[in-house]
Amino acid sequence: MRTSPEPSPEIQVLTISEDCIEGYCACPDAVARERLYLGFVEAPPLESTRGFVRGVIADGIPQFVAVVGEQVIGWCDVLPMKMEGFTHCGELGMGVCRAYRGQGIGRRLLTAALARAREFGLERVELEVFASNTPAVRLYQSEGFLLEGVKGKVRFLDGVYDDLLMMAKFI
Repeated sequence: MRTSPEPSPEIQVLTISEDCIEGYCACPDAVARERLYLGFVEAPPLESTRGFVRGVIADGIPQFVAVVGEQVIGWCDVLPMKMEGFTHCGELGMGVCRAYRGQGIGRRLLTAALARAREFGLERVELEVFASNTPAVRLYQSEGFLLEGVKGKVRFLDGVYDDLLMMAKFI
């Protein structure tokens, strides 16, 4: 007799909260350790991450996580710039754990973060992405981000050079 598989838990996109901090720390760490997509190769320590997230929550900064049950599987934030003359701008950062890529989670996170950034009062969102990360580049282009510049051979890691694309969108 055949049994039907258990339905997979629903993936939710939520505003980050205190109870997500440990999972949030683990998710960027997993992506960073792939040594392909982020500018760092391991996440900051938990205590540093805890302070960062608490500040984000206290200031109402746009930051979302994708979760399956209790596990954080992705994140997206738009951190406002603080220098006078640039406070209308925010810097976008995001990532999705390997097993969950290609399922539209990044788009859901990005959509939520951009909407909240607009509500927060930001007008321009900018990001940097490695040229080799073609799925991310395509996502950003499909959401209206424009290429503003290229830093050639900016990273040399594991014997490979990579360019850094600078992209932005007015929201």
